[in-house]
Amino acid sequence: MPTHTFALGAEQFLLDGKPFQMISGELHYPRIPREAWRSRLKMAKAMGLNTVGTYVFWNAHEPQPGHYDFTGNHDVAAFVKMAQEEGLWVVLRPSPYVCAEWEFGGYPYWLQNIPGLQVRSQEPQYVAAYRRYLQAVGKQLAPLQVNHGGPILMVQVENEYGSYGSDKAYLAVNKKLFEDAGFDGLLYTCDPVNDVAKGHLDGMLPAVNGTDKPRQIRQLVNDNHGGKGPYYVAEWYPAWFDWWGASHHTVPASKYTPGLDSVLKAGMSINMYMFHGGTTRGFMNGANYKGNSSPYEPQTSSYDYDAPLNEAGNATPKFMAFREVISRYRSANEPLPPVPAAKPSVALPTLRLTASIGLFDRLPVPVANSTPLTFEDLRQAYGFVLYRATVSGGGTKKLQVDGLRDYAVVLVNGQRVGTLDRRLRQESLDVALPAGQVQLDILVENMGRINFGPYLLQNTKGITNNVRLDGQQVRGWQMFGLPFDRAPTATKATEKQLAANAGPVIRTATFAVDKPADTYLDLRAWGKGVVWVNGHNLGRYWSIGPQQTIYVPAEWLKKGHNDIAVLELLKPNQTELSFLDHAILNEVSSGAER
Repeated sequence: MPTHTFALGAEQFLLDGKPFQMISGELHYPRIPREAWRSRLKMAKAMGLNTVGTYVFWNAHEPQPGHYDFTGNHDVAAFVKMAQEEGLWVVLRPSPYVCAEWEFGGYPYWLQNIPGLQVRSQEPQYVAAYRRYLQAVGKQLAPLQVNHGGPILMVQVENEYGSYGSDKAYLAVNKKLFEDAGFDGLLYTCDPVNDVAKGHLDGMLPAVNGTDKPRQIRQLVNDNHGGKGPYYVAEWYPAWFDWWGASHHTVPASKYTPGLDSVLKAGMSINMYMFHGGTTRGFMNGANYKGNSSPYEPQTSSYDYDAPLNEAGNATPKFMAFREVISRYRSANEPLPPVPAAKPSVALPTLRLTASIGLFDRLPVPVANSTPLTFEDLRQAYGFVLYRATVSGGGTKKLQVDGLRDYAVVLVNGQRVGTLDRRLRQESLDVALPAGQVQLDILVENMGRINFGPYLLQNTKGITNNVRLDGQQVRGWQMFGLPFDRAPTATKATEKQLAANAGPVIRTATFAVDKPADTYLDLRAWGKGVVWVNGHNLGRYWSIGPQQTIYVPAEWLKKGHNDIAVLELLKPNQTELSFLDHAILNEVSSGAER
């Protein structure tokens, strides 16, 4: 492939020496089935974009120390090459910290197991791990920079660092690590309006996030870049993300089209976050937490974002409105491609999931310890851990779980007696204990590590302190790791009615598909849990909303027999599962599920 030059002009970017205005949109390869990457990129072209942006996710690529994964849905190099095939340039954002409403902001959980390690700092252990990871990323992506014949125009160093700190020496270390990893093209930083000065490193282009006011953009860049441009809005937000228990966020296009127009009219470059959100599948959603005065807010699996392209990859009215604005700034010699028709979606027949097994009927070998161990202690990244102890019963006692992270189902002798929810600051529960020796089970779910702010180093999961009954510490725990890194199975078909307060169950079924098409699982009658289809973890559901459905992409269905598995925590007798041909993202319930 021919090489190109990409450089900074006084006012605009210069591609092969000629002014170039980036009109970019963010989309993330792990949030889109690999089989659908190309169709999403074609939609980007159809809206008028000439560039796409993506983060690179450390915890996806190095799930365990030294074990790298750049295959399948994590093959970021293939994604970048595909963008080039579709005539798109790429802005790459491979900094170890991504935020992105992603688990731990992209950091792998195991960093927390290294004593003294401090992320986003010059602490030597962090820098060493960072260097190793970035070297692996560089092998994949440095050859795809524009000056080597690839489509990558620019590479971002760190990510909104000014919102976290102001250590310029640390930023200089970042820059050197990128250069050492082979990123020898144009490097830049990006920060929100109020944090540009803190997050910018002299000599690099400072991009601005969260504004579409040309005068403000120009002033911020000039103040931090020697009085000159070019001018780039690295994150322009046409909507927002969702978290459990809050309303689905929607913003009409009319609120943002004037700002988009003003930036493009001023000749400035822009990257909309998000152009297409997709789905944060598996257990990779992050969470927000701003301290004891604010709630813990785990994000939903749907990352629809009210973006121009919806969760399924179809054009929305916002897409059409933005396309109309962008078309004003396209050359008459470059007419926009036609907008592909919406993909078909279907409501499949209702299923009965009669094959079932109790979650606790097939437990792994436990780890024993006097006090509870965290997920990190157990070397477990995501999913669930069952904590089990034998206690003396007799009467009602107050159960106190200190440092619960994040959601717990509490059982006595196998029967559910309640739940605890970090969102609602619930750490205690009155439990009735029968006389004699009693089995106490606490099933804890990691609902997502914090991805933004000063609490990145307080992200351990599970029971992070002690458990007490009427003030007396409970000792002698068995811990069963349930990471669900593979889809569960249940082969026993039964119509037996379970007790309403029975423990969590896994229910499975097969269903037939004549012609694969997008569909949505309707979980409104269910409680809380996780769904797998054909081995793919499609994400979480929870009756509190706003997400009430789970998107099932056509690309992951097969003609003929398909397998589905549901882990249900709260409604063990729920067996009917309906399908819809559309998403439901706006119904919200308040309070805890007991």
